[in-house]
Amino acid sequence: MNPILSRMEGVQSPIIPQIGELIRTYPGTLSLGQGVVYYPPPPAAFERMTECLADPNNHKYQAVEGIPALQEAIATKLQSENGIPIHDDSKIIVTAGGNMAFMNAILAITSPGDEIIIQTPYYFNHEMAIAIAGCQAVCVATDENYQLRPEAIAEAITDKTRAIVTISPNNPTGAVYSETALRQVNQLCGDRGLYHISDEAYEYFTYDGATHFSPGSIPNSHSHTISLFSLSKAYGFAGWRIGYMVIPKSLLTAVKKIQDTILICPPVMSQYVALGALEAGRNYCLEHLPIISEMRDLCLKRFSDLPEFCTVPEAKGAFYFFIKLESKLSPMEAAKLLIEKFRIATIPGTTFGIESGCFLRVSYAGLDRETALRGINRLFRGLGTMYKTPHSRM
Repeated sequence: MNPILSRMEGVQSPIIPQIGELIRTYPGTLSLGQGVVYYPPPPAAFERMTECLADPNNHKYQAVEGIPALQEAIATKLQSENGIPIHDDSKIIVTAGGNMAFMNAILAITSPGDEIIIQTPYYFNHEMAIAIAGCQAVCVATDENYQLRPEAIAEAITDKTRAIVTISPNNPTGAVYSETALRQVNQLCGDRGLYHISDEAYEYFTYDGATHFSPGSIPNSHSHTISLFSLSKAYGFAGWRIGYMVIPKSLLTAVKKIQDTILICPPVMSQYVALGALEAGRNYCLEHLPIISEMRDLCLKRFSDLPEFCTVPEAKGAFYFFIKLESKLSPMEAAKLLIEKFRIATIPGTTFGIESGCFLRVSYAGLDRETALRGINRLFRGLGTMYKTPHSRM
């Protein structure tokens, strides 16, 4: 009997598990692939676990939108750090990670067949979520430095468009979008009756004087701006699955329906630990940033040794480089070669929507300093060998 086909047939398979299987096949492989940080959550976060366990009601379902104490802590953070006011016309929803926040947003604002504008290279889980919702991702290429092209975005709008998505600092490119460009996109959404979905998971990861800007801080933008945040990166919190979103009040009922159906409520223990993490504050992330910045600088120095083979546009945020290799290998062939021969993992660029050329995403924050140094040396030994090997070059 043939299996019944579903909408999932048209959704790309996630690449991280595929690379993970290759890593397991070649023991000793170090990963510059997955987007995580090397450090754990702040110790103070776990002090909240005792408080959680002391209340037997915490073994039961809690509020769909998150426990009140965490809601209050998030509201304080948004106001003081992002300049995003929380009032009667905007609401916070705590989610099981940033990806769930994005899925909530897409399901809340669309009907099947609608269009969502995303930038390429795109974050693959965003494109997957749009497809799962039965909608169409309309891809607009960024410029040669992976920066927004507001005019091209405007040209891509149709009567089916429901939202424009931006990610800054960006995954997979490391680009930090300018305040001017983000304001242009936000204004465009306000003028055209669209939502601006602003993913800000990497808000603390900026370098070389770059600054992060939250479109939700723009006066009178609350009615058309959906801001997404995550604790996964800044607080070493990926496994605890806590993110949050700021939405217009008009979307509250829809988002609560979605979240109640899929999740009921975010894991209560994780919410208490998240409360402790927010109490530790952004300084916890900033204390670890120098080591990540050092790895970034080292990669840039090593990339400069391969100027004819490797193109690396400016990347002042997140912890990624999205590099182009002058190679006739496909991205997956290049990624497999690096794992098989040099025991170092990267992510092929095709999963981010780039179909031509040999692109790889390199993540430099997931290993402690000494291990990262070994990984970077392996990467550049592999790239250097590929550069010198005639069959792998154009």
